[in-house]
Amino acid sequence: MKKENVFDKRATKAIALARVSTEDQKLGYSLDAQTFRLQEYCMRHGLELVKTFEIVESSTTGDRKDFHAAIDFAKRQKERYAIITDKVDRLQRRLAETPMLESLISEGKIELHFHVENVQIHKNSTSQERLMWNLHVILAQSYVDALRDNVNRSIQQKLRKGEWISLAPLGYMHLKGHENERGTGKIVVDPQRAPLIRKLFETYASGEYTLADLTRKAKDWGLKNNWRAQGYLSKAHIHRILQNPFYYGVMRVKKTGKEYPHIYEPLVSRELFDACEAVRLGWNKKPFKYGGKEYVFRGLITCATTGRVVSADTKQRQRADGTPYELTYLGTWNPEDTSKKIWVREDEVLAQIEDVFKQLQLPLESIEMLTKYIRSGAEYERDYYKTQMEALYKEQTMIKTKLDKLMDFWLEGKITEEEHAEKRKSLAERRDRITLEIAQHTNADDKFTERMQDIVKIGGNAYSHFQLSNVEGKRRLVNLVFSTVKLRGKNLEYTMRSPFDHFIKIDEMSEWRTG
Repeated sequence: MKKENVFDKRATKAIALARVSTEDQKLGYSLDAQTFRLQEYCMRHGLELVKTFEIVESSTTGDRKDFHAAIDFAKRQKERYAIITDKVDRLQRRLAETPMLESLISEGKIELHFHVENVQIHKNSTSQERLMWNLHVILAQSYVDALRDNVNRSIQQKLRKGEWISLAPLGYMHLKGHENERGTGKIVVDPQRAPLIRKLFETYASGEYTLADLTRKAKDWGLKNNWRAQGYLSKAHIHRILQNPFYYGVMRVKKTGKEYPHIYEPLVSRELFDACEAVRLGWNKKPFKYGGKEYVFRGLITCATTGRVVSADTKQRQRADGTPYELTYLGTWNPEDTSKKIWVREDEVLAQIEDVFKQLQLPLESIEMLTKYIRSGAEYERDYYKTQMEALYKEQTMIKTKLDKLMDFWLEGKITEEEHAEKRKSLAERRDRITLEIAQHTNADDKFTERMQDIVKIGGNAYSHFQLSNVEGKRRLVNLVFSTVKLRGKNLEYTMRSPFDHFIKIDEMSEWRTG
């Protein structure tokens, strides 16, 4: 007789997982309330609740130590455990954990139970049920992505206003008492180091000294770092200083390569900076040119052979009648000789991407069901938005009350003017951060709605939607549908995100057709 396998049975024991993202959210999304609902769920479904994990951590950043501790607890058990959460987004807000969870589910080690969505994912779940789980994760991730986009827009706004967004370069300093939570704030000239930075440029521009000479001179002058151990400058650090346009009035954002004029006092003139560039480059090299054209695959595609990011470039060509036109090429590496670079026409790669979008088709009844689930997910995100906003408005009101009381204490002579100023500054900074968070949540709905519309349109007519999109729209769709995009010579290789990998195989799913 075949021995009974405990992992072939449905779970009879469970662990509950309640989560909020930050300490500040405990009021907005109570751990106690989540835990109570999960206890009730276990009682209704006849599950023995063995352990409860109350977690305060983000589901989109960091290594999620507490989340993995809960999963590891379930993995160590000798029988299958159900992991119960209030909603899908309490377990995960990104698809990164899905392969690991799917593996444990397929092995029969765990089940996932989502209280609000009324979804259970186990070893024998249908492809439809797994698809809907992945879809809910995409909905949750979309809202977080929208918030992140708003943060990036705030950074872009600061840059456009000429305000620096990170630590000030050596020769400048952050004015004491004006630091924010990232350690940055109002930037002023460092009266001790600025003259020495200027002297570095003047000395190097003479053309009489090497970088090694300059490193020794900087040590003789007593020029030191203004952070950590405040040691002397290395040759590499001096090399970076001489190439940093911040010193003549321009901020360069390393991630994008873009430059913005800033509002701070320059330490050197543009002419002196260029003179140093001439010495460094020996007048033989052209400085790197920033900015340029938007490309569909910029930063999205890598070489399958070398793993390097594929570059893009536009070349001028001429038709037979003499009229000029432009062609965009993607620079990748020869699979047979990785020392050689080859250029592939962008339109040929786009044609291969379009072939994939042609296969992303769903029957009408499936689109209707998909739309229903998207609306359901959007309702959950609106509840999340409402909860967060209520918590922020509540804290905003509390801060206003504290500021009023603080003023009364000062007027009554209960605290000094210095104490009043210090406490008021701290409360005002938190009030400003809350105002920014409220604005970010308010604007996030636009990006979230945009992403949901993309999903519906992809289900209906992905190929047409992709063809009619502009460059930024095509980039967004490629990012949404594909997990990886690679070029092996001229041939496209890719993996797709869930649930779109299900969409492309949909004609083979008898479950879906009969569902």
